[in-house]
Amino acid sequence: MSVKKSSLKYKNWIIVISVVIPVVVAILFGIRLENVKPLSFLPPIYAAVNGYTAIILLFALWAIKNRKINLHEQLMKTAIGLSLVFLIMYVAYHLTSDPTPFGGEGWVKNVYYFILISHILLSITIIPLVLISYVRAFTQQFTLHRKIARITFPIWLYVTITGVIVYLMISPYYN
Repeated sequence: MSVKKSSLKYKNWIIVISVVIPVVVAILFGIRLENVKPLSFLPPIYAAVNGYTAIILLFALWAIKNRKINLHEQLMKTAIGLSLVFLIMYVAYHLTSDPTPFGGEGWVKNVYYFILISHILLSITIIPLVLISYVRAFTQQFTLHRKIARITFPIWLYVTITGVIVYLMISPYYN
């Protein structure tokens, strides 16, 4: 199969996955499972997963800058895997728990909502960017991979770090 044909096949999957994940997550936010104990232990775990993902992304950047290609590849697969684990835990928590309102006041409330909204919007944006970056590496289109990775990396890093910050800011208000 030619690179062009292969890329088209992946393009369709990237579009589907990039649309389906945010839509399904949004739908699931409106659902609470009845008679299920809230999974209130999950937020610190998925916040830690976000933190580990950020660290792994930084190590992956170091690895590629030092031409440790196999290490970079393994670290990136790990980062993608951790992001999937985060997503599963995040959805499970929100299926079993009521939303926690932020209790801060004044300027800190504005900071919290700025971070939260930018985190949410960029977490939606990062899905196709990660998938495109991965496919370009997988199909050995390394010049194109580097171009998109330069955009993907800082956004993904921001999303992982702000995920931890959002948790730290709202954690005092959990029931």
